[in-house]
Amino acid sequence: MITTNISTSTLRRTLWASTGVAALAFGAAFFWRAQTPQELTGPRITGEAAITNAYTLTDHTGRSVTADSFDGQWQMVFFGFTHCPDICPTTLAYMAQVMDELGPDAAQVTPTFITVDPARDTRDVMAAYVEAFHPRMVGLTGTEAQVAEAAGNFRVWYERAEDASMPDGYSMAHAGHIYVMAPDGRFVDVWLEGDAPAEAFAADLLTVIQSTGSSS
Repeated sequence: MITTNISTSTLRRTLWASTGVAALAFGAAFFWRAQTPQELTGPRITGEAAITNAYTLTDHTGRSVTADSFDGQWQMVFFGFTHCPDICPTTLAYMAQVMDELGPDAAQVTPTFITVDPARDTRDVMAAYVEAFHPRMVGLTGTEAQVAEAAGNFRVWYERAEDASMPDGYSMAHAGHIYVMAPDGRFVDVWLEGDAPAEAFAADLLTVIQSTGSSS
């Protein structure tokens, strides 16, 4: 669990430095399984897809939320878990970097982290975790059924993987995609951290925002 006495910038630098090698090992083991259920063949897809921005979950402040709670906001949605040793902290740091690159337009975007491990990722755990990455990041948790429904609507694959070296003896294998959802809930893009620099993701997202006439 990330403690709050570490500065955000220091945490990000530490995460980037310490997780690179581990990410290659962990990611290689599960990447092929993450690709197949989503049928994604590139770093981003635009257009219609069988992805629904629908869920009923609890945010890291204890508020019950649905996708409609973010009506009018662009969302970057990522599914993972706080005990993840590599992909999750790396991806969330990447999302935070995208937010920084957006500048004033970041006010129109909500980076959203949905846990696939609600048994361990309680509201308090999620609060400490997401607040260490970016002040606008929202952490969402819920019951096992609520999380499964949300993941199913986003076509996200995940499963428990027994691992004696991990806390409580298990890890969570999962896909590593970042879904971009429009203010009206439409699926717009999907990205993988590592396929493009954060600057490129931010520039693409800004272009889409401006093309809709939503930019302030």
